Amino acid sequence: MFEFDQYLGFLAFLTILTIGFWLMIFLLTFVIPYWVGGSIIELLKEKREARKAKQSE
Repeated sequence: MFEFDQYLGFLAFLTILTIGFWLMIFLLTFVIPYWVGGSIIELLKEKREARKAKQSE
């Protein structure tokens, strides 16, 4: 069915595919929400500081 070289190529393909899949899952579940949450917090801080600066004038 498979020769040894084809078997190694197939295993390499499956390994790369699996690594890519788990990297995508990691990015979608941890990195992107962390990035979005951080930017929302920074936006709220900037608005709060602008409001304080406006009130102190």
